[in-house]
Amino acid sequence: MWNNVQKDPLITVENLTKRYGDGENVFENVNFDIHKNEFVCLIGHSGCGKSTILNALAGLENASRGDILMEGKPVTKPGLERGVVFQSHALLPWLTVSENIAFALKAKSSNISAKALDEQINHYLSMVGLAGVKNKKPSELSGGMKQRVGIARAFATQPKMLLMDEPFGALDALTRGVIQDELVNIVDETHQTVFMITHDIDEAILLADRIFLMSNGPRAFLAEIVENTIPKPRHRDNIHHHSHYYKIRNHLLEFLVHRSKTLQQQPHRPDYPTAVNFDYAEGGGL
Repeated sequence: MWNNVQKDPLITVENLTKRYGDGENVFENVNFDIHKNEFVCLIGHSGCGKSTILNALAGLENASRGDILMEGKPVTKPGLERGVVFQSHALLPWLTVSENIAFALKAKSSNISAKALDEQINHYLSMVGLAGVKNKKPSELSGGMKQRVGIARAFATQPKMLLMDEPFGALDALTRGVIQDELVNIVDETHQTVFMITHDIDEAILLADRIFLMSNGPRAFLAEIVENTIPKPRHRDNIHHHSHYYKIRNHLLEFLVHRSKTLQQQPHRPDYPTAVNFDYAEGGGL
């Protein structure tokens, strides 16, 4: 299993619970680790607290109970070591593409030289295939181009962890596929650690090393962690030929359609999620 191989997690989440006002817990008793260079996708129905968990990891929201540690230190506020990409690109509309990237770079290093600034702007825009739009305003770009600029800006701070909240959810299928492929290449090149929320199980299978599955809310909990046993590099044009593809896909689909609701109704919340590994399953069961 992944956790038996990796040491010293980058992120440790312990007994995380969130409640708003006097209502029921949105989620409770959430426990997981994320390791350096790992790509994790979190899947669950609306209302299970996925975005709240991401915002807590980003330091944008406090949990009601539990702890988040990054390299052993509590996460209590935003920091440049954690970059965030939202479904909305969140670019500053009055700045050019170049100035949006520069804003992030200057936040990381206020005394950066003009030459180094320009070189890094060019580098990160080239990384997402947008070297030719640096002088355009966000209003002059397509939705997919805006999102790529948002990704470039997040990478520009060289975060230890990149947090992505359904970053491709508003894009058409063709554009979404192109940017997914670019993200695969960028993460492979940079060894970036990523925590990403998605509703798309095919996207999760393409991108993730491990897939976290939340039960339905309220009182949602992290029910399973599915290890992606399809080896890298993965490509959308042939990934479905791997013997584990439909096993993993059908398992995720069955969870979302049936078990996520059934699990939500059980009174007990387990201390830790069930680990699912299809290599191990073929050798004699989970």
